[in-house]
Amino acid sequence: MSAPEESLDLARVAGQAAADKLAEEVIGLDVSEQVVITDVFLVCSGDSERQVSAIVDGVEEALLRDRRRKPLRREGQRDARWVLLDYGDIVVHVQHAEDRAYYALERLWRDAPVLDLQIVDPAA
Repeated sequence: MSAPEESLDLARVAGQAAADKLAEEVIGLDVSEQVVITDVFLVCSGDSERQVSAIVDGVEEALLRDRRRKPLRREGQRDARWVLLDYGDIVVHVQHAEDRAYYALERLWRDAPVLDLQIVDPAA
């Protein structure tokens, strides 16, 4: 069993919004088999606290505008090093590039399938 289509749709909208704010290494992990509280982890990073904040703002704006969804919980926004946006179906992790390398969520969740987020390159 894989993540429901609604969760995949939310992850794609959030992933595109992050990419539009020049987030690096935007990936979606289907954690629906490993975790009972969510279906998808979206992980991306920015080079500075300012960029992390811009990515977070972009994701929140896109999901509110396009899917009428607000985060159930937001953590880490004050420091803008690792911001977590919990939408229930998906959890968005926006990390500073240094923190992403240190915590290596992709390695921690390496058994989770990587999703095709169908992101269109904003520079194209």
